[in-house]
Amino acid sequence: MFTVSECLAGDYVIQKRTESLTGFSCRISPMRLSRNLSSGNRIRYRAEKCDFCPDMIETSTPSFPDGTRLYIGDSVTFPNKYPYSACHAVTVITRDHDPDFYTKNEISDALLGQCKVLKKCQGYHSINWNCLPSAGASMIHPHLQGLSDHNPSYATGLYIKKSREYSARNKKNYWDELVRAERESERFLFDNGVVWCAHFVPFGEKEVRGYLPVSSIQEFEDCIDEVAGGIVRVIEFYRKMEHYAFNMSIRFDRGGSDGSFKSYVSMIARINPNPVSISDSAFMERLHYEPVVMTVPEKIPELWRI
Repeated sequence: MFTVSECLAGDYVIQKRTESLTGFSCRISPMRLSRNLSSGNRIRYRAEKCDFCPDMIETSTPSFPDGTRLYIGDSVTFPNKYPYSACHAVTVITRDHDPDFYTKNEISDALLGQCKVLKKCQGYHSINWNCLPSAGASMIHPHLQGLSDHNPSYATGLYIKKSREYSARNKKNYWDELVRAERESERFLFDNGVVWCAHFVPFGEKEVRGYLPVSSIQEFEDCIDEVAGGIVRVIEFYRKMEHYAFNMSIRFDRGGSDGSFKSYVSMIARINPNPVSISDSAFMERLHYEPVVMTVPEKIPELWRI
């Protein structure tokens, strides 16, 4: 399911890894860890004039057409004021502006809010999270963004297309085969009803994927608790590794699909916010669609157990 080639750069080995299903590739360059691009510092953010804090959220955020917002636990879901999708919903996860940790219930409530809103929209859905400015967040207060479009994003569309081709060619479900293989690999992390592994061809630093047993948002509610529990464990791992910024996406096929594509959670660590605004995304990542990452995926389980 994957291929790898190696080359020497002085005394160092650089790997190029490719996912056979889609052709997505990345470069693994552990020597770049020595650059210490991420300081490990935990910057604290004050809640000055934050639209998502409890004392402002009712007056500073839009409501749904019927004049309501969706409240589940401490989470609040409402339309995005600046959308870039036919259906674009925001879920504020916690009342805390800059929390030190998240509970399973907080993440579960926020995911359920997204699910209930997105299920009303037809199309291809995703649930996403940019945590902190260096991960692309324009608001510090933690929040999810749910999208529904008539057409999937490039990466999601490619996975769906290639999954159907694989199923037709091999009379097997690619994702079932992948999960069986990854469960036995050195990249396996844990199984809480969702199988979580370090991905062989990471889209970003320390990518962890959780493979869901469902395909569409209509089925998602059945495994929200397991997904929420896994997300909390990955965030705890990132913070142990002194990563406070991260991105997350959960991809779905449209309702009524043939099930050849199965949803998965993808999480990647990002460089912490820093005074000079150095990012870990440059021309390779954004223009070539070939991320350069520093941590070898097979090392992540070892780091996980520290």
